[in-house]
Amino acid sequence: MSVIIKMQVMKLLDIFKDDNTINEKAVIGMIAFCVMVIVMLADIIFGFFGKPFQVNPLIYNSFLYLVLGCFGIAGAEKIFAKKSKRDE
Repeated sequence: MSVIIKMQVMKLLDIFKDDNTINEKAVIGMIAFCVMVIVMLADIIFGFFGKPFQVNPLIYNSFLYLVLGCFGIAGAEKIFAKKSKRDE
């Protein structure tokens, strides 16, 4: 059992290496997007039962900008990386 856990930890640490195939910006953006979805689902559920559910707009907007920034930068990197490969 400890070997499996050790392998999972090593896979997690591979994310932070420079020569990996994982786009870290997309991972962070997806996590932030999931948090936003959970908050909005909680807002809908609380609203259905008539209970107030207030999220600080500063926190929600911070997650919004984080998602837009991460996905925007990751998308721009894909577009410009393909363009530069065609130019060569």
